[in-house]
Amino acid sequence: MPQVLEHHDFSLRELSSPVDERRLRADLRGQIARLEQQLGELWASAYPRVGIDWSVGAAGGPRMLGAAELERVRDALVVRVREVQRELGRRADVEEANRNLVERMIADPQDYHWMRVSNADVGERECRHWHARPRWGILGMLLNWWRVKVSSGCPLARGGGPCGEQKTQEATAPPAAG
Repeated sequence: MPQVLEHHDFSLRELSSPVDERRLRADLRGQIARLEQQLGELWASAYPRVGIDWSVGAAGGPRMLGAAELERVRDALVVRVREVQRELGRRADVEEANRNLVERMIADPQDYHWMRVSNADVGERECRHWHARPRWGILGMLLNWWRVKVSSGCPLARGGGPCGEQKTQEATAPPAAG
C-alpha cells in the first residue's frame, strides 16, 4: 500500500501554475487507478464469498475533479481496500478453522454428534455439506457408531432450487467395539 500512496511533494497551496496542478491530478488519477485495480484483484481472489461491499463511491456525477476531490477519492479507496483486506483475512481464518473441523469430524465422527459443516463455511461454492450422523439410526446412536455423510451438492444443479441432500458418500470410521 505505501507505494500507492507515494506522491510528489505537491500541496494545494504550493501549486504555482496550472502545469503543477495538472501533474498532481495525473499522479492522483494514477494512484486511484492502482487502488481500483487492487480492489478488483481482491474481488477476483475472493469471488465465491458474499457479503463484502465492493462498491466504489462516485464523486458526484460526470465532471472534472479538482486535486482536493481526487485526494478524497484516493483516501476513500485506501480505506475501502484496507477494510476488504481485513475482512478477507478474518474470513480466511474462520474458513481454515472449519476445514480443520471437517478433517477432525471425518477422523473421529463419534466426537461430533450431529455436527454439520457446509461448503459456504469452508469458503467454497455449491451446496455440499458434511454431517456427522449415527450409522443405522437409533441402534447406531446407542452403540456409538457414527459416520460423516458427505452430500454431493444441489439436487437441482441446472435450476435455481434450494440446496438439499440427494446422493451421499460416506466417510466413516470403523465402528467402536462394545
